[in-house]
Amino acid sequence: MPEPARIRNVAVVGHRGTGKTSLVEALLYQSGAINRLGTVEAGTTVTDSDDDEHERQLSISLALAHASWQERKLNLIDVPGDPSFQGELRTAARVVEGMLVTVSGVMGVEVGTSRAWKLGDELGLARVVFVNMLDRERADFFRTLEHLRAQLDSNCVAVHLPIGSEHELTGIVDVLHMCAYTSPEGAREADPAPIPDEMSELVAEYREKLLDSVVETDEGLMERYLEGQELGADEVAHALKEAVTRGEIFPVACGVATKNLGTHALLDLLVEGVPSPAKKGSPIDVDGASTAAFVFKTLADPFAGRINLFRVLKGRVSADTTLVNLRSKAKERMGTLLEVQGKEHKPALDFAEGDLGAVAKLKEAQTGDLLADKEIEVEVPDFGFPEPVMSFAITPKAKGDEEKMANAIRRLAEEDPTLRLRRDPQTGEEILSGMSQMHVEVALERAKRRFGVDIELHPPRVPYRETIRAQARARHRYKKQTGGRGQFGDCEIVIEPLPDGVGYEFVDEIVGGVISQGYRPAVDKGIQEAMQHGELAGAPVVGVRVRLVDGQEHSVDSSEMAFKIAGSMAFKEAYAKAQPTLLEPIMELEVTVPDEAVGAVNGDLNARRGRLQGMEPLGGMTTIKAEVPLAELLTYAQSLTSMTGGRGEYTMHFLRYEEVPAHVAQKVIEEARREREAT
Repeated sequence: MPEPARIRNVAVVGHRGTGKTSLVEALLYQSGAINRLGTVEAGTTVTDSDDDEHERQLSISLALAHASWQERKLNLIDVPGDPSFQGELRTAARVVEGMLVTVSGVMGVEVGTSRAWKLGDELGLARVVFVNMLDRERADFFRTLEHLRAQLDSNCVAVHLPIGSEHELTGIVDVLHMCAYTSPEGAREADPAPIPDEMSELVAEYREKLLDSVVETDEGLMERYLEGQELGADEVAHALKEAVTRGEIFPVACGVATKNLGTHALLDLLVEGVPSPAKKGSPIDVDGASTAAFVFKTLADPFAGRINLFRVLKGRVSADTTLVNLRSKAKERMGTLLEVQGKEHKPALDFAEGDLGAVAKLKEAQTGDLLADKEIEVEVPDFGFPEPVMSFAITPKAKGDEEKMANAIRRLAEEDPTLRLRRDPQTGEEILSGMSQMHVEVALERAKRRFGVDIELHPPRVPYRETIRAQARARHRYKKQTGGRGQFGDCEIVIEPLPDGVGYEFVDEIVGGVISQGYRPAVDKGIQEAMQHGELAGAPVVGVRVRLVDGQEHSVDSSEMAFKIAGSMAFKEAYAKAQPTLLEPIMELEVTVPDEAVGAVNGDLNARRGRLQGMEPLGGMTTIKAEVPLAELLTYAQSLTSMTGGRGEYTMHFLRYEEVPAHVAQKVIEEARREREAT
């Protein structure tokens, strides 16, 4: 196993459709890790191995692969770019020292580029940019470079330049090593060649820009450079690496992944530019332990069971290592260690500090768990997973498959923590939430394919609430006389709105013992049961204070049951007189869209009864903040996709409950009444 100084851990990230999977494939091919160059279209790439990834021609789960270059081990994590699977980006970023950010030479900086870049800033990761697809129509490396400098960081510096453009692209120049590579058209790139004469002026210009950027970060080099001394390639490469490690320079490479153009120079750059685990240190402080590993991804395999991907934080993990799960305190024996290459894995003896590997059949380790050779006090970092924004009610197609469905979704949620399954206590529905409709649909396809359970989606019910706007009084006497002992309970209550509109308060104001102490809690219980289903739409009633002010009991016939029923009926009578009203959940919505779509999106939000709270433009995109009723957002994802050509995305979370406007409330109440009559 390689030592920490000889390992490079790199997450390949970026917007969807920028060629991340093709680039990983090309890097594996150029380095000799694989013998043929697979394609996404044919479903033959190493890192897109699931059937659903082949069908949709996009990455759904992160995938780990590795290559060797210049006697270094390069661990590459292919990260999905679709916002539906952005939890995978957060997961991968926790265990790498560097990001390889892919950008389309046609589209430039997109939403997914900015998201990944921001996370790189947060975590202090080194970043290398690869401008891909330069053989496409309207692709322009120099325009994209300006985009990168304007929208991401002014320290983005070209280290490679294209030879030619669009369909006439014939190769690339490595400005750092002053050599050229001609397009191999899908074969392995040949050894470096001399730079074409017609490129000499342009190369000299960009070589100077690169040297200016590098020497600015190193005083010793700066002095020699200003004195006109020639700087050696190794010196420049060393200074560049230091600057990339510190986040002072972001090298920009270029090429065409599908033709394997630019990969030789990119492999050199990753080895020379991205810091090793030895240089950067552990991403989690595990002082006190001599061996520790961090589980960053769980794969739910119906045959092999759970496979956990991990990073060795300290020491060396071998097949006979026993570690303690710091969350559950259970001991885990690291039995079958695996070297992962996409879907394929082969047994491994051990993994050194800083390396990424896999282990099968751990008892209970899951994503985010820390395993150490002894119990230590350590703060495990939060992945910062985004909150799900789309929710659906789910039911199994076959009767009696409820438990099978819940187990399948639970297993998939171990693999992808941005999937959430919960039971809505108000509506009784099983609610599956995810980052988009596609995210949830993919989970259901996997549940069927892997666990043999067919699941149907339905729009969830909106969890309305009811409340009152006025005070009201009611008295109810429950009296029942049949043979033998009767039933008698009599209570008078006053109901009034609570100032903050939430919760429930029961106030016992009985004077003189007209209702015995033992029966008063029964009145409270009856009222609370009645409040579970309000009379307007059958929704729970909130924001009510109930004062028990009077009543009567019978020395023989009174019982807890009688007072419970009396309390329930008194509440219903008072409620009808207290100006009952319907409440709906209001969500805080944050939408990021291209500038040209702002008008359409704002108009749409207004039509959804949204209230705009502000806008923040940044680099061709605008973030819109608004407060919108949940009922109006159940179909928002599809609308946003069509308004922005798939370039918009949003997050939302619950803010508060608010009164439903009368015309909308009437429709909801009518719908609830029809449902009640139909059952």
